[in-house]
Amino acid sequence: MITKATCWPLLPLVAALGLTGCTLQPNYQRPTLPVDTHYDQNTPVGNVADLPWQNFFNDATMRQLIDLSLQNNRDLRVAALNVEQARASVQIDRAALLPSINATASQTSAHEPANLYNTQSTGAVTYHELNAGLGVTSWELDFWGRLRSLRDQAQETYLSTEATERATRISLISQVASAWLTLCSDNDLLHLAEQTVQSQQKSYDLTKISYNGGVSSDQDLAQAESTVRSAEADVASYTRQVRQDVDALRLLAGTDLPATLLKNATLDSNWQFPQTPAGLPSDLLTRRPDIIAAEHTLKAANANIGAARAAFFPNITLTASGGSTSSSLGHLLEGGTGAWSFAPSISLPIFDGGVNQANLDIAKIEKRIEIANYEKAIQTAFKDVNDALAGQDTWQSQLMALQKEVAANQRDYDYSDLRYKQGVDNYLNVLVAQRSLYTAQQALIAAHLGQLNQKITLYEALGGGWKS
Repeated sequence: MITKATCWPLLPLVAALGLTGCTLQPNYQRPTLPVDTHYDQNTPVGNVADLPWQNFFNDATMRQLIDLSLQNNRDLRVAALNVEQARASVQIDRAALLPSINATASQTSAHEPANLYNTQSTGAVTYHELNAGLGVTSWELDFWGRLRSLRDQAQETYLSTEATERATRISLISQVASAWLTLCSDNDLLHLAEQTVQSQQKSYDLTKISYNGGVSSDQDLAQAESTVRSAEADVASYTRQVRQDVDALRLLAGTDLPATLLKNATLDSNWQFPQTPAGLPSDLLTRRPDIIAAEHTLKAANANIGAARAAFFPNITLTASGGSTSSSLGHLLEGGTGAWSFAPSISLPIFDGGVNQANLDIAKIEKRIEIANYEKAIQTAFKDVNDALAGQDTWQSQLMALQKEVAANQRDYDYSDLRYKQGVDNYLNVLVAQRSLYTAQQALIAAHLGQLNQKITLYEALGGGWKS
């Protein structure tokens, strides 16, 4: 019987050897900011990322919908699982830096018949062998930093995935808020169309009475009916749109919506979003999760160059085991039974057909690609913020102008209707004034939606709320 056990004094030595060496990664330098140092408009200084979404969105229904989506949205769930997957990959690459120690145990029995090797009879022989021990198998000594570069690449990929999950979270919050506002807007447009149908139906009924009395013409009656049918078509259209808006919200929330949802769906509410400080474009580098993710991806590509460079150098691996041998378990720890093996190996690339050089060229090109992607992410963010800032004053001005236009159209309609009833004007003037008023009211609702969405867009563009 033969038994083997590990020789422990070898492990500290090989561990020290594996942790020494250099790294061939290029020194990382953040690319120069590819945009202006200031936005087109002056804005307050501050960090919107520190403003939790619960403090930004003050509407109770909107907060309820956002909370449902953060708990149940499938895209966000997938993004979170991607983070867990990336974290596990980091652990795998970290483990490659340490020796893998395996415990083994086996027993072998063999029987050899007499006269197997010569003609002289030696009698049958039975052997029993028992093996047990620990050993290090094919552990790569990371002298050139290849494994550390791969570990760094995995770490940066994980951080990029984590930032992407935060970006998905911010986008989802904004999408839910905008979807709720869209539902409110379409619901208001539906109510406006229904009210218009009612008022125009009354006008049509009066015109028909006048027509039957010989006062109104066929043209007056046809024009009155035309306005009714047009408004009825709008009712059908907005009814369909409201249902689709509810379906879109249900998809974002990932679950059933509150039964009383439509009761509160209106833009005619006290919307008070807090002021959103924009700061400087350089602040976006640490605010916007998509930019943070792009920079981590760039760092991962930089680390990959180190691994590609290390492939040109010798690869040193180590196999070691140690222990003791004995004819029985009872004599395993007695003196004179020690045994060990130490088998280092080295592999030096001499000719590979240019594979290593091609891999290094690919790694360098990938870094240049990621630099361009990083710069594009900054430029996109800069544009998003500038566009949102441009809407702060213009939407308010447009909204005020449309409010005055609605008031003017209302007066025009009232005067035209009065003149028609007094027999001064024909019904065509009433019809034109009525359609103008209806169109202005629709534009006012659309502008109100645009103004509110602009505030949400600016909050998202600045990377707000991801620290909450």
